[in-house]
Amino acid sequence: MRFLFYDRVSELGKGRIVGTKAFALSEEYLRGHFNRTPLVPGTILVEAMVQLLGWGIIHAHDFRLSAIVSLIEGVTIVNARLRPGFEARITGEILSTSANDSLGRAWLDVGGTRIAAVDRVIFNHFPASRPEALRELFRYCSGLGPQDLPGQEPGV
Repeated sequence: MRFLFYDRVSELGKGRIVGTKAFALSEEYLRGHFNRTPLVPGTILVEAMVQLLGWGIIHAHDFRLSAIVSLIEGVTIVNARLRPGFEARITGEILSTSANDSLGRAWLDVGGTRIAAVDRVIFNHFPASRPEALRELFRYCSGLGPQDLPGQEPGV
């Protein structure tokens, strides 16, 4: 099973990506979790931030590369005891990027309150074997249309 920890991308630029995730009780990873008191684990919040930031980096490089996380530092998670049923706003920013790697940070807000943050995420890059397939996968997983992703013809 593949887990995607954001529902859609609402803002996209060369150095910033913003998305949302509605955490529902029906999420598979909550089954039997926390002794019948479902809470969203902090590791899932970190994964949501890193996934979205990774796509922001891939987009910034026009889908010519893929990015693998190599370091995460400065993780802060507020003890919010988040029960399913909330929607999170996830923001990722690219601080620096090169052909070989990228440095970024990300945070997650619920109802205007910062719940989690990662101060430093480093991604290593490697060439994408099929950039157009990667672009199409991102379009599918982000909820964005062809008009939102330059370089792709409408209807593709």
